[in-house]
Amino acid sequence: MRVCKKITSVFALVLTASILLCSAGAEATSSEGNHYTYIYDCWGYDRESPDAYSVTRTMTGSDFECGNFVEPSGLYVIGNDMYVVDTGNSRVVKFTYENDVFTLVKEIKEFTNNGAADSLNKPQDVFVDEKGETYIADTGNYRIVHLDAEGNLVKVITRPDDETIDQTTDFLPQKLVVDSSKRIFTQVQNVNKGFMEFASDGSFTGFVGASKVTYNILEYLWKMVATKEQRAQMTLFVPTEYNNLCLDSEGFIYATIGVTDENTNPLLAQPIRKLNAKGTDILVRNGYFEPAGDLWWTGHGEMSGPSKFVDIACLDNDVYYALDNTRGRVFAYDFQGNMLYAFGGHGYKAGYFINPTAIEDLGDTLVVLDTNLGSVTQFTLTEYGTYINQGLSQYKRGDYDESAATWQKVLKLNGNYDQAYIGIGRSYLRQKKYTEAMEYFKLKLDSTNYSKAYKLYRKQWFEDNIGIIITVIVILILFGYGYGFVKRARKEVEKG
Repeated sequence: MRVCKKITSVFALVLTASILLCSAGAEATSSEGNHYTYIYDCWGYDRESPDAYSVTRTMTGSDFECGNFVEPSGLYVIGNDMYVVDTGNSRVVKFTYENDVFTLVKEIKEFTNNGAADSLNKPQDVFVDEKGETYIADTGNYRIVHLDAEGNLVKVITRPDDETIDQTTDFLPQKLVVDSSKRIFTQVQNVNKGFMEFASDGSFTGFVGASKVTYNILEYLWKMVATKEQRAQMTLFVPTEYNNLCLDSEGFIYATIGVTDENTNPLLAQPIRKLNAKGTDILVRNGYFEPAGDLWWTGHGEMSGPSKFVDIACLDNDVYYALDNTRGRVFAYDFQGNMLYAFGGHGYKAGYFINPTAIEDLGDTLVVLDTNLGSVTQFTLTEYGTYINQGLSQYKRGDYDESAATWQKVLKLNGNYDQAYIGIGRSYLRQKKYTEAMEYFKLKLDSTNYSKAYKLYRKQWFEDNIGIIITVIVILILFGYGYGFVKRARKEVEKG
């Protein structure tokens, strides 16, 4: 009998241990698989989310005849063409992407300059317009090179001879874009007055979008009481430099600022800007939190400090992706500044990065360049990510019924997705279904949109019931006059 009890006890112990181990293993696998993509809820807590993008491939130069990339630093996509700025090899490599296949087209290393051979030196960025004309930030040669579609030199832009520019420093263009008017906007190293703007003929026209000064309040107070020698050793309060830019479909400039100081609040620094023609920041920030990457971070270790954005890419539906170099993540935001999701991380696994420096959208995919690994990782939208982008696009087009239906599909895949509730509420708001909209806004504590819906609901109710309201007012007035007349008549009778 005792033997049976012992056997039963051992069996129960083994069974319990097996269940616990399986549960722990399943939990670890689930956590690792799902937490790759996450969102922030209305309370600021990070929540696991289905993956919006999945890794399609990771490619290097060794996969093609061009050979390995060496410290590539720039990436540009137009149509089905992708350009990799291979800085270490002083070249720009062009690929085409068709039928889910990348094909090497050509390398840009040399060109003819006034009849003599000329070559690139440590370029850092490239821009190609719809006509195939190429603009290269030829950083090592202190210039911008403009080539036509056949690779012939059009012009070279060097440091302007202007009193607003320090003539003792080198002209080091790092990033650039060209708008529809052929104006060139470039981010230049050690220039904190904004982007330098050049006209179509290459003449310097001024600076655009000078950044606001950011500082630590404690340092500011300390400077007020410090000695002259102490102040000389402190960091000057100067405008923060931009580190990258891109153009959206309407020609507005999206720009990023790398916030590296742990004492600087990234929400105050506003690391993502949207600049109009006057250089004014017009980015909409109506989300729970401003577009600034991670809300929480540690002050220790290799990945300490706030998110540092190093590049940005825009879709036609005004969704934009910001690339965080601090923790190797991609943050997606909609046109209202709501965070849609974030994914990625530091590591050597597929979909992770060591030193991500550039991001572009290629059709329905994203491509991210890693300088240290010399690789380009391609991500493809999942069903979940497709529904999110589709819901936003339908709303922008005015298809509010379809947008609400798409957001319902998102909720079936992720019932905790706040932006789906808000998206449904916005669709109802546009359809003048104010009570339904208020219900969805209330669920996710969206006080701004709730107030807007309530205001419109109150206005609509008043307009629908104005006849009844006027009738009631008239009746009350007549009743008042009638009651007064009867009261006066009764007094007259009593006196008589």
